[in-house]
Amino acid sequence: MRDAALAIARRLRANGHEALFAGGCVRDRLLGKAPKDYDLATSARPEEVSALFEDTVAVGAVFGVVLVDQVEVATFREDLGIADGRHPAQVRFADARADARRRDFTVNGMFEDPETGEVLDFVGGRADLAARVVRAIGDPALRFREDRLRLLRAVRFATVLDFRIERETLRAVRDAASSIGDVSAERVRDELSRILRSGRGGRGLGLLLDTGLLERILPEVAALDAVPQPARYHPEGDVLTHTRMLLDGYREGGEEVALAALLHDVGKPPTLEMKEGRPAFPRHAQVGAAMAGDILRRLRYPNRVVDEVVDLVDRHMDWPQLKQMREAKRRRLLLREDLPLHMELHRLDCEACHGDTSIHAYALEERRRLEAEPPPTKPLLTGRDLIGMGFAPGPAFKAMLEAIVDAQLEGSVRDAEEARAFVKARYGGA
Repeated sequence: MRDAALAIARRLRANGHEALFAGGCVRDRLLGKAPKDYDLATSARPEEVSALFEDTVAVGAVFGVVLVDQVEVATFREDLGIADGRHPAQVRFADARADARRRDFTVNGMFEDPETGEVLDFVGGRADLAARVVRAIGDPALRFREDRLRLLRAVRFATVLDFRIERETLRAVRDAASSIGDVSAERVRDELSRILRSGRGGRGLGLLLDTGLLERILPEVAALDAVPQPARYHPEGDVLTHTRMLLDGYREGGEEVALAALLHDVGKPPTLEMKEGRPAFPRHAQVGAAMAGDILRRLRYPNRVVDEVVDLVDRHMDWPQLKQMREAKRRRLLLREDLPLHMELHRLDCEACHGDTSIHAYALEERRRLEAEPPPTKPLLTGRDLIGMGFAPGPAFKAMLEAIVDAQLEGSVRDAEEARAFVKARYGGA
């Protein structure tokens, strides 16, 4: 990506235009990180950029943004007025200094000469990088009125970079937190996922709570704060503390595990009961699974993500009972294709409370054993056999056939005659 961006910059310069690396790629290089992508800022107008290159897409022509060979090239501009809490009322093409001053945070407001590496810093970004501070450029209240999404971006950058939010910027986030509802669910979702997958998601969750953003975007998660747990199993403290520890421990498993870590105990507040002075949460996994589905659909997550996270939450309390399960149920659970996701959530859950990961180790060993065994014998009955017994085809067939296979695996059914007797005994004669 750097080579592609450098080639574009060179052509722009060869045609008399300024061209600089801009924003996050400059920040990341100064932090010693490899930038994920490269953006260019230029004095060339959008139509001049398009005229110089063949593979271009005007992704924001009114704002001077053109995509060239997958590199975003933006004309230097200043933003005038506020249209909708996301876009300026008007833009005016300008120079690099004015362009830097309309950006969100100082650490994102620097430019770099792509040929020499010289950094152009008009906003104090280098000093704030050294001080590990997220600071709004100019008046923080105005920056957040211009674009409400910046409220979440402040938390995201503080989380991902492990920086603190500067005092006046933090105050402005708190003051404007109630306006986060103006931001689309999709944009909230994207920022949230970046926070959760940072490896410091627990810190990010704490910042969301402290700024008042959490109760606006995830009131069900904010409700975990101060919910007590039995000290025998949860010496770490309340449910939110436990959830934050899971997220700080997250390293792999993709978006699904990160979201399941966030939501796995979301069913605890509505199921809380005090039994003999100790908190209990009957069926909190099942209640939480339904809540997780509602939350993720509200945030416009894809259906495949919703379905996987709901299943992870629903089953996260199965693992402590693994050794006591019937053989067929345990086998079916351990041979699931998505077992690594369930195991990763279970590991995080254990390490964030009592620390006992013996079930995790047992499950992985059993999985290896089962994978090395020959596959189960062929089912003794088929759907055609059930029809022949007088049963009408329908959704119940799957459950009936699975029950027969379970009985085979457990040794209670050994041949077709016994399988038919099993079906008649359990489902009635037909």
